[in-house]
Amino acid sequence: MRIRFTKMQGAGNDFVVLDETRGPLGLTPAQYRFLADRHFGVGADQVLSVRPSPAPGIDFEYVIHNADGGEVEQCGNGARCFARYVRDKGLTASDVVRVRTVSGVIEPRLNADGRVTVDMGVPVFDPPAIPFDAAGMSPHADGGWQKWHLALGTRAESAIISVAVLSMGNPHAVQEVADVEQAPVATVGPLVEHHPRFPNRVNAGFMQVLDRSRIRLRVWERGTGETLACGTGACAAVVTGIRLGRLGGKVDVETRGGVLTIAWAGEGAPVLMTGPAVTVFEGEIEVPE
Repeated sequence: MRIRFTKMQGAGNDFVVLDETRGPLGLTPAQYRFLADRHFGVGADQVLSVRPSPAPGIDFEYVIHNADGGEVEQCGNGARCFARYVRDKGLTASDVVRVRTVSGVIEPRLNADGRVTVDMGVPVFDPPAIPFDAAGMSPHADGGWQKWHLALGTRAESAIISVAVLSMGNPHAVQEVADVEQAPVATVGPLVEHHPRFPNRVNAGFMQVLDRSRIRLRVWERGTGETLACGTGACAAVVTGIRLGRLGGKVDVETRGGVLTIAWAGEGAPVLMTGPAVTVFEGEIEVPE
């Protein structure tokens, strides 16, 4: 099967974007893995599918598959690329689109400076809704919020880390580090991702607070590994920093791929993420059956 694609990136988080507005391609998990493969396919952190309106008042549906072929609930950098794609392709003339994802409806907005702002929705803190299995555990207070101790193994000498847990449409465990460049992302990240307390796995964030308006961040994304940027991870980290009393209401997040600006007014308010969305190239590829 030969298909057309667009390669895009948002702060270095890269995507293969597929137009399914005229009909589903019906790809299998193996075919999504092929497209995301950096040696044999196009190469991407996620594959984004643009689908037609599923209901009145909604402009598009947005489906996300990680590099391992599994479908996931949300991707903030992908949402910005989605908005840029549908506008550039003439699928909409609007600067604001309403898009349904697995985790709910989002509203990306194209700005005059070329960046895209996405209303990422209200953070979720209730453990079962994240989901996070807190049975038999007690959180410990930190600033104005709380963290959880996670043992990275079953032995008595297993390392224990302290994480803040929340959902931004997908689950996140955020830990603070003194120097993000020295953080053990490649070793601790997978252990957190697959920790049994997270039944759907989890994205592991490593946050270094620079001052009240700036952080550095690295994220080990479930099903993908470390990416150059993670939009929902940036949102989760800033919400964590605000609730802990470390950050103000608007924060620049320095990732390895670029800067994302996150704003949050507090409990019950949505998180707003602003950042770049760039088309890299377009092409066609033969996808194995």
